[in-house]
Amino acid sequence: MLFNSLHFLVFFPIIVGLYYGLPPRWRGPLLLLASYYFYMSWRAVYALLLLATTLLDYFSGYRMSLLPTRRARRPWLYLSLASNLGTLFVFKYFNFFRDGLGQLAEALHLPFAVGPTLGLLLPVGVSFYTFQSVGYIIDVYQGRLEAERNFGRFALFVAFFPQLVAGPIERGGHMLPQFRREHSFDYARIVSGLRLMAWGLFKKVVVADRLALLVNPVFNNPRQHPEGPLLVLATLAFTFQIYGDFSGYTDMARGAARVLGFDFNLNFRQPYQSASVPDFWRRWHISLSSWFRDYLYIPLGGSRVGQLRAYINLLIVFLVSGLWHGANWTFLVWGGLHGVYLVLSTLARSLRERLAQRTGLAAHPGLRRGLGVGITFGLVAYAWIFFRANTLGDALFISRHLFSGWGNLGGRGLATLLLDFSQHYRPELAVAALGVGLMLLVEYFGSRRSPQAWVAAQPFATRWVGYAGLVLLIFYLGVFNSTSFIYFQF
Repeated sequence: MLFNSLHFLVFFPIIVGLYYGLPPRWRGPLLLLASYYFYMSWRAVYALLLLATTLLDYFSGYRMSLLPTRRARRPWLYLSLASNLGTLFVFKYFNFFRDGLGQLAEALHLPFAVGPTLGLLLPVGVSFYTFQSVGYIIDVYQGRLEAERNFGRFALFVAFFPQLVAGPIERGGHMLPQFRREHSFDYARIVSGLRLMAWGLFKKVVVADRLALLVNPVFNNPRQHPEGPLLVLATLAFTFQIYGDFSGYTDMARGAARVLGFDFNLNFRQPYQSASVPDFWRRWHISLSSWFRDYLYIPLGGSRVGQLRAYINLLIVFLVSGLWHGANWTFLVWGGLHGVYLVLSTLARSLRERLAQRTGLAAHPGLRRGLGVGITFGLVAYAWIFFRANTLGDALFISRHLFSGWGNLGGRGLATLLLDFSQHYRPELAVAALGVGLMLLVEYFGSRRSPQAWVAAQPFATRWVGYAGLVLLIFYLGVFNSTSFIYFQF
């Protein structure tokens, strides 16, 4: 069930009505049933996998809560990690590593049989709910969190439908207390949640899905469109498409949870206003980057070890982050690029300061920040090529041809080039540009506080005219073909 589908448009109001209409003791079971129904609408059999993860981690957490020391708890931690990460490996990475071993054996001329390919469909959201459950287990093991004794409440924490399939990845310490509280009907809160859902839907169907009409033909067949201007345009379009798609999902998830009385953590904070790559990762997919920081980077030693080891830790974290996104060399290169960006950013810190002093930029902080934002945006956009490309060969082809064909623009013109590409480019590009511009405008004015708070501070008439205009834009300019969210594949 997609947030941008008629199915969800019917499902969600029914659940909200029942939730506030039922006595408080029945609301938890209602949300748990609704969450499993939501998940089973994709492929019912994989709800058994979700249930198995829930049962094992509930029992592991409960058993650890009865043991006084980490040493005594360790077998239950290992059991949970082996089960969760083993499940991820089988469903998501087995074929990738099998093919890699086969290629290595062939290159080394070794008679090594790697076995058959597994024809398993990747369960939607498995990486998200697995990481959420693993985070809970580690917190219980380390004594940062009391194990949840109520099985239904823990099951709801793992399966809560607004963030089940694409996050944010929540922590037990943040969500479990909310499931224990009684939530009363709050008109202002519900309006705020619906407003956030509408804004997320706008970013998905008006911005992301319309940009996809330009992005997909180019990235799916890059050798048919080798002109540099078109490749650059498609890369920039994907840069905003993935942001509109993923942050749009997060807004809808946070909005749906808010309507029901729950608060999710912020997952995006104007990432394309970042003045450096480290700043970007403090703003982009915050729940995942903080998960890797707390459960991988710090246990590896973080920055407390020697400088070389700290750089290696960064590279490991971002390579694993790339692999988390998918079993493909393109994701590994994408993660590796960001790891290299971060290492180079750290190494060049003193050099940047010296250059700023010598060029006079230090006396113009606004100009210096603007330059940093531009460079960071370019680096991030380039890395997105590897994230979006279907194969590493396609990504390298696009990279090699980004600067080709620009000399022909004077005679041929970019407009003619685009008309050759698609006879529908004018309205699509115009609508997409309008959507991106509006999205960035709202975020710019809301950068000192959340865009939601900025909108709420406007006069009553202005707000409701804006709401009506947003709804009209969604219905008249949105692409409604039940296009899945990009991060559902992870």
